[in-house]
Amino acid sequence: MAKLIRNNALFAKIIKEHAPPQCFIHTTTNLNKCQAGRYRISLRKDFPLTYEMANPPHQIAHRKAWNSWNTSNVDGGVRPAETAVEDLFIRKFITGTWHNLFVSEVIIKRQHNIIRIAGIVHQQANARQMYFLIGYCEELLSYWLQCLVKMELQTVQDKRDVVFKYI
Repeated sequence: MAKLIRNNALFAKIIKEHAPPQCFIHTTTNLNKCQAGRYRISLRKDFPLTYEMANPPHQIAHRKAWNSWNTSNVDGGVRPAETAVEDLFIRKFITGTWHNLFVSEVIIKRQHNIIRIAGIVHQQANARQMYFLIGYCEELLSYWLQCLVKMELQTVQDKRDVVFKYI
């Protein structure tokens, strides 16, 4: 019996070595499904969208602007990776500092040596707290990024004032 198992193993090894390579072709239909950056319709159609959120990604530069304005991503631009990391840092810092006060996206505009941060803020805090947060953010970001930072904010009474449509 052991001789038979040894012969079968030898036979399987010979077949593997001398068998032609096998190619498998899978034929399935291409879905062409573009779903990134789109929001699903809720059952009760009560999910609020701002104007920025309501426009799909392919409408950028037609009906919607970029959230980060800079020239470092053009051909031959300097510091594209550093600019992207700084923009991410600015967004995280602003979101953490202005906790639940920003009702729109954080817009970052870079011009020469000035970074302008724009957005819409809820009037939940009083004027003294708002001015403190503006100065705090401008001062710390200017120190960390080694350039002038200015915040351009607009306020709204209610978060529903920013809603463009419900889906």
